[in-house]
Amino acid sequence: MQQESVNYDILTPVKFLARSAAIYPDKTAIVHGEKRYSYEQFLRRVYQLANALKKAGVEKGDKVAFICPNIPPMIEAHFAVPMIGAVLVSVNIRLSASEVGYILNHSEAKILVVDNEFADLVLPVLDDLKYVETIVNICDVTNDLPLPGNEYELFLSSAADTPVPIVVSDEYSVATINYTSGTTGLPKGVMYHHRGAYLNALGEVIEFGLNSGSAYLWTLPMFHCNGWCFPWAVTSVGATHICLRKVEAETIYRMVNKEKVTHLCAAPTILISLSTYAAEKNLKLSRHLEIMTAGAPPAPQVIENMEAVGANITQTYGLTEVFGPHTICKWQEKWNDLPAGERAHIKARQGVPYVNALYLDVVDSITMEPVPRDGQTIGEIVMRGNNVMLGYYNDQEATDKAFEGGWFHSGDLAVMHPDGYIQIMDRQKDIIISGGENLSTVEVENTIYKHPDVLEVAVVSTPHPKWGEVPKAFVTLKPGAKLTEQDIIAFCKEHMARFKAPKMIEFGDLPKTATGKIQKFKLREKEWSGLARKVA
Repeated sequence: MQQESVNYDILTPVKFLARSAAIYPDKTAIVHGEKRYSYEQFLRRVYQLANALKKAGVEKGDKVAFICPNIPPMIEAHFAVPMIGAVLVSVNIRLSASEVGYILNHSEAKILVVDNEFADLVLPVLDDLKYVETIVNICDVTNDLPLPGNEYELFLSSAADTPVPIVVSDEYSVATINYTSGTTGLPKGVMYHHRGAYLNALGEVIEFGLNSGSAYLWTLPMFHCNGWCFPWAVTSVGATHICLRKVEAETIYRMVNKEKVTHLCAAPTILISLSTYAAEKNLKLSRHLEIMTAGAPPAPQVIENMEAVGANITQTYGLTEVFGPHTICKWQEKWNDLPAGERAHIKARQGVPYVNALYLDVVDSITMEPVPRDGQTIGEIVMRGNNVMLGYYNDQEATDKAFEGGWFHSGDLAVMHPDGYIQIMDRQKDIIISGGENLSTVEVENTIYKHPDVLEVAVVSTPHPKWGEVPKAFVTLKPGAKLTEQDIIAFCKEHMARFKAPKMIEFGDLPKTATGKIQKFKLREKEWSGLARKVA
């Protein structure tokens, strides 16, 4: 462990706040409804929270869990908790009470801070919590479900706003733990280190073009990969955080206009809702808006629809295990004059590594040899570098498997284009092998998205007596649209190789995660649990 000296300073994103407060003390740092906090007030509130946690017995290495939406306390926690050497555990507010209980126990959380809207996630498991010693309530909205413990503002006011020394002696100490969605078993705790958080935050600044004049709207949950490190990134340049308790298209457009929003992040499903709302209201953006999207490969049509509203869409790709985005579809001037459809197809690629990431390849999962750069040969995306997790908390076996061969294995299948840009074809578990042919569910989804009456689509495999498995599409239509199964199948056969077309279509709403990702595993499990319709 290297000591701080004349030519070495420990990297931690906590240090960004004091710098911005010194430079922009009177500038608005956080907006939440009618509340406005300057950078000086933001820093003092962080000091109060840090001192209050220390008074409550939090020591270096202890876990502090937060269950709340994108409101000021969650931003404050991203600085106050790691500042005192403790570990922030941001819990997904869309989980069930039993899942929340598991995470709180597995992480050994000592302090639990809960927004009272989500008291119902804690009350059923309150007696089962093994390590929680103190509960703090954020009373941001009215709720008739009382929780024991202190009120957040009183908790802060009980402590001084005097400066708190940053207790980080090792860049690779754990700063936060983020739990995966648990789609293939119990959630795993992904450990982020201070160094990676610092560098990834600066990567976001560079790649997304943040500066002191930026206003960032919090449409991306901060409980997801610590908001892709944007709590630290936005603060590092003295930009303004615009809090958003609920993510709704009407509210987003209102806030964009009212607060002069310049940047936001959104999953493809949010882009769909934004473009659909804009089409219904004949709405165009009156100011430039940069949108970063990730979470699932967006269809080119979705990107084209949103850019027609007036936004610029940037596609990124990553996972919880790499602090959020690892690659970006870096735009090049030579593409500017291409037709809108061609530009959207390029923007749908996952691109090249972030400036802070650098190391990425598409390889044969067994031999670890790179696949040909031909845009056709499929391999697994692997990464390494400063923005890779330390490992899974209390799960060495899963950590060793993820790091096999000296790379982090994403489980995502992609091709590498001749220009070095990658394009995801599928998850390993989602690729369909039908009669010996490899079918990309993403390719089928992108084709169906081209239909003007389709709102959302997910394609998974379903058992077939002759071909082993075939594609089945789950489709949500736009309001008022009327399509039949044969309409969709015929459309696919017209726009792609006929053998790739889905053999079945099911209409209805799609299951999603809290971050807007369609839960294809639920659809796949349904198909393979004996419920699938037999096809002759």
